[in-house]
Amino acid sequence: MSPACTKKPAVKRAAKKVAASKTSKPKFPRKSKLMTPVEISEAFRRWHDLEPEPKTELEYTTPFELLVAVALSAQATDVGVNKATRKLYPVANTPAAITALGVEGLKPYIATIGLFNTKAANVVALSEQLLERHGGEVPADRAALEALPGVGRKTANVVLNTAFGQHTMAVDTHIFRVANRMGLAPGKDVRAVENALIKRVPAPYLRHAHHWLILHGRYICKARKPDCALCPVLDLCHWPEKSLAGTAPR
Repeated sequence: MSPACTKKPAVKRAAKKVAASKTSKPKFPRKSKLMTPVEISEAFRRWHDLEPEPKTELEYTTPFELLVAVALSAQATDVGVNKATRKLYPVANTPAAITALGVEGLKPYIATIGLFNTKAANVVALSEQLLERHGGEVPADRAALEALPGVGRKTANVVLNTAFGQHTMAVDTHIFRVANRMGLAPGKDVRAVENALIKRVPAPYLRHAHHWLILHGRYICKARKPDCALCPVLDLCHWPEKSLAGTAPR
């Protein structure tokens, strides 16, 4: 075997490393300086002034309708869920009605939503469990909610906060991004961010905090291209890559 042949694999490995170094992206979120309590309080004051009573964009009229909508929203948009529930709820919007509809009867109503087969089975199963264990009512208790099929901590947090007014923090991808990017409540996973937010958000703002953060992440502090020029808290944000131009009026 010639020297050139023996070196070729090493050359290829080196080339691959160079290519990888050029194309690899830094892990998100980047480290941001921690916001101070004064900055956090001011940020929430501004969000409150802009939207004193923020609401979920999921459409519902009862705790059960909210529970089903949130269960359906995993890996789906609120717009898509609302389109499905507008057809479903006039037909079946109680545990008894959903149970009577059954899995196969429910599927056509939610077939446009991702993972609809699994979600249909979970929604029917949780409806049956609500009838068997809770008299058909949605419990205002975390353990009882998380015991329902298809209901995890985030779903329970949304229901406890939105339907029952509890100071919970449902951390989705938007909140995880905003909390880390701004330096508001950094954490390596959603539970760490949830715990940090509960600790760092001023008590008067805890009731609506997760809605403000979701809306901010969804419409302004977006993943790929944040609209810093429209941000009402730009001067308080500690993201190293933020744009200081075009600050929105206070």
